[in-house]
Amino acid sequence: MVQSINSLGLAKKPKDTRVVVAMSGGVDSSVTAALLHEQGYDVVGISLQLYDHGVAIGKSKTCCAGQDIYDAGRVADRLNIPHYVLDYEEKFKVDVIDKFASSYVKGETPIPCILCNQTVKFRDLVKTAREIDSDLLATGHYIRRVDDGGQQLHRAVDHSRDQSYFLFSTTREQIDYLRFPLGGFTKVEVRDLARRYDLITSEKPDSQDICFVPNGNYADIVQKLRPESGEPGDIVDKYGNILGRHKGIIHYTIGQRRGLGIGGRPGISENDSILYVISIEADTCRIVVGNRSDLSIKKMFIKEINWLGIGDSPSPTGIDISVKIRSTQEPVLARLYGGLNGQGRIELVEPEFGIAPGQAAVFYDGTRLLGGGWIIRSESISQVRA
Repeated sequence: MVQSINSLGLAKKPKDTRVVVAMSGGVDSSVTAALLHEQGYDVVGISLQLYDHGVAIGKSKTCCAGQDIYDAGRVADRLNIPHYVLDYEEKFKVDVIDKFASSYVKGETPIPCILCNQTVKFRDLVKTAREIDSDLLATGHYIRRVDDGGQQLHRAVDHSRDQSYFLFSTTREQIDYLRFPLGGFTKVEVRDLARRYDLITSEKPDSQDICFVPNGNYADIVQKLRPESGEPGDIVDKYGNILGRHKGIIHYTIGQRRGLGIGGRPGISENDSILYVISIEADTCRIVVGNRSDLSIKKMFIKEINWLGIGDSPSPTGIDISVKIRSTQEPVLARLYGGLNGQGRIELVEPEFGIAPGQAAVFYDGTRLLGGGWIIRSESISQVRA
């Protein structure tokens, strides 16, 4: 007798299908566990302790904090499923926090949530799930896994909650093992499900901060880990003229115009009198400022491309895509050119402003996630014209 395919795509009965659910203590992962439990799957909840428990308990609205782990345990009790807490603090420090600090010191704009998914969650937790004979790992991310002649990742139905930007580095092998039950739901529907399941997380606020930054001040964390990053230096224009002094490059980001302490530039048009940070030179400890036009970018260079489209890598002759430079923006039209050793180039149809090294460029074909890479440098329109 041929076994029918269950709702998670395996030829097994739900009761014989073990699914590890990554439970952060928020409403999304709680509903993920409840949905799968209701469907009859053998659900095991796992929470990750990622950073100092004492600090975490005093901070709400973050992921994987002490209170969140407690809440995840209470949800597991409500569902009558096993729940385990794994100490990944050292892994998280090495793969996420230290890399975050190093990136800031280099004048980049890092995105630690992508690193966390890439390493601790989808590398280490997948390994752990396999070790306990789990058939699959499910998370509460808003993204869809679609079988269209092969497994693909697509943007969530609720584009306002879509998290595909943070998951661009997911590998093909991981896609086979991962499931995302919430990709077809809106946030309102998930809240309604949490109330129906009578989960204590039903009204819990969403995570808003980077989990290991307890007060939202990235500079404080970086300076503790890399004291040299707080060294003052010169603020200069793009011609090298000194306009003032800064208090450490970690206090500045590309596109910033407030808090520079140098005012505008009199005697020119109002549009050109406002100064913005246009680059951060870590090697010379200089902050470079310029006009808004200096932030107008049409060309970017990227590294470490993770490609999920057709073939092993993007074509060197170019492919039309849409691209996200920030998690909160809609994708914009561009052309992607593949290169050697996982590098590539993106040429935007229309310019974008304030693109910084260290950010992610994430590729799409319609709603399909094609992968992404890390921005290493860009060229402004003014640079191209020069």
